[in-house]
Amino acid sequence: MNLANKLTIIRMILVPFFLFFMAFNTKIGIFIATIIFIVASITDKLDGYIARSRNQITNFGKFMDPLADKLLVTSALVVLVELGIMPAWMVMVIIAREFAVSGLRTVAASEGVVIAASQWGKWKTVVQMTFIILALVTLNFPNNILIAVTKVFMILSVIITLISGIDYFVKNKNIINTEK
Repeated sequence: MNLANKLTIIRMILVPFFLFFMAFNTKIGIFIATIIFIVASITDKLDGYIARSRNQITNFGKFMDPLADKLLVTSALVVLVELGIMPAWMVMVIIAREFAVSGLRTVAASEGVVIAASQWGKWKTVVQMTFIILALVTLNFPNNILIAVTKVFMILSVIITLISGIDYFVKNKNIINTEK
């Protein structure tokens, strides 16, 4: 297993630790969870860079990297709903897009096609992770400017999530051809 795939697995392993420390809902617990989330987010950037720079892109990475991102981001979004920071409907829009794109990838895989992350999908992940980091930092160090910036990124994350979902289906409409 190459280094990029190991980083993807590490990101998945960090999710329960993130949730464990968020469950305390104390300053120190949220602070530690924030550090864990940031480290996990960095592994997302690193694994892709390493895989491309070393020409080690694998089907495992193409499937597991987006799954690791979904686990990390979705777990954080659910926690943010529980803490009253993000409305549940926004999280449901994001989760619905994730299920839809995962379904599209599953159908494509059944036809021997691997759908790699698109540029919009990558931007979606960056904006979502930035929003989550801002929200976590705001929990630790609340101030009006940080709260306002966090809300902007929250809205952007939903908008870019929708755009990226539409982009996947438009670019891969041949995969869902119902006449086969």
